[in-house]
Amino acid sequence: MSSIPEFAELIADCRRSAVHLEMRDVYFSNPRLEAWQNGQGVDWDDRASWWRPYHQNIADAVARGVTVRRARIVSEPVTDYIRWEHYQTRANLEAGELVRWLPRHQAVDLLLPTNDYWVFDDRKVRVHHFSGDGHWAGKELVSDPHLVGIRQAAFEQVWERAIPHDEYEVK
Repeated sequence: MSSIPEFAELIADCRRSAVHLEMRDVYFSNPRLEAWQNGQGVDWDDRASWWRPYHQNIADAVARGVTVRRARIVSEPVTDYIRWEHYQTRANLEAGELVRWLPRHQAVDLLLPTNDYWVFDDRKVRVHHFSGDGHWAGKELVSDPHLVGIRQAAFEQVWERAIPHDEYEVK
């Protein structure tokens, strides 16, 4: 059993801000992605069909006054996975996340950490590890102020350049 808190615990403990940087073009497959690839859309009017515990965790944090931001760095043309993520981001937005997209070619001069991560209240980082084919390989929790600061600064650089979700067109 891992001693690293689960996401739900970290976001429940969050008081001011949570930021998430995603940098992969492909993550592991899942039934919702596969359904979308087979032409099945989300019935946005049937919230129970798409609302997950994750969305509730975000909504609860936002209700407490936590600002939750997600930035995605993507290659263009985008992969099918990213095209699906863009489509289903509506759920993140409805939960209260702010989401932006940065084409990878616009990030060439940025020094970025090598892994996706979350930063909670500028004090903890949950680093995500994936295998080359996008499967989950584990997580670690970082609290060293220097390393937290590096990741927070990297996120802010990306956020400043990134395009708000409702303005970004997948290419």
